[in-house]
Amino acid sequence: MADPTNKEARALVPSGDKGTFLGRTCGYGEVGGSGPKGKPCPLAEYPPSAGRNEPLKKECPKWKSDYPMTDGQLRSKRDEFWDTAPAFEGRKEIWDALKAAAYAVEANDHSLAQAILDGASITLPHGSLTECYDELGNRYQLPVYCLAPPVNLILERSEEEAVEPAEPLPNARREFTLKVRLSSGKDLRLSASMSDTIGQLKKQLQAQEGIDLAWQRWFFSGKLLTDRTRLQETKIQKDFVVQVIVNQPLPPRN
Repeated sequence: MADPTNKEARALVPSGDKGTFLGRTCGYGEVGGSGPKGKPCPLAEYPPSAGRNEPLKKECPKWKSDYPMTDGQLRSKRDEFWDTAPAFEGRKEIWDALKAAAYAVEANDHSLAQAILDGASITLPHGSLTECYDELGNRYQLPVYCLAPPVNLILERSEEEAVEPAEPLPNARREFTLKVRLSSGKDLRLSASMSDTIGQLKKQLQAQEGIDLAWQRWFFSGKLLTDRTRLQETKIQKDFVVQVIVNQPLPPRN
C-alpha cells in the first residue's frame, strides 16, 4: 500500500468523511475505507491508475465487428457516440480534445495527438485513449470503434461506382496539385480539379502507388470523404492536405 503520509500522495487524497477522487466517492463503507473517522482513505482504495501517465502508444487497436460494417455505419456509430457522450459525464472541452486526438491517431499523426492531449492536460494511465483522465480526475473511456476501423470493414462501392458522375469535359477542368498524406507518413501530390470525385482520385492514387481502392479511406477536417463526394463540396483549397488511411499495411521498405 502506498504511504498516505507521502507529500505527493497527500495532495491526491481528500480528508474528512467523504471526498471526490477520479470521479468516485471515498469514505467509510463506500470504497472500503478504514481507520479513524476524519482520516484520509488509503491510496490502495483508489483506482490503481491514479497518478500514472504514459505516452500515447503508436500501434492502433485491431478489432472485429460482430457484423460486417460499412463506412457509413461506422461513421454513424462514431457520430452517435461523440454526440451523446458529453451529455452524461465529463467536460465538453475534454471530449472535443479526445475527438481531435482520435482523428489524429487514425491519420497516423501521433505527434499531433500527443500534443492535443498534453495541451488539454489529459493523462493516459496505459498509453491508450480507451482510458483517460482530465486534470480534475474525471475518467473518460473511448470505444475501440472511435480509434480504428474494424478488420471486417466493407466499402460501399458497387452502387456508387454504378452511378458515379461522368468525367467532366477536358476544357472544363482547372487542375491544381492536391497534397495527400498517407497513414504511413508518406506525402504525395495528385493532379486534381474541383470537379473531381474522391472515387476518381482514389483511382489516380491506385495507378500512382499501387494502393487498392478498397484499402483507401480519405479524410479531410476530421470527416470521412465518400467516393461520390466532389472536391468542391469539401472546401479543400490549394496547399491543404488530405489524409488517406490505408487499411492494408504497405510492404516494408528495404
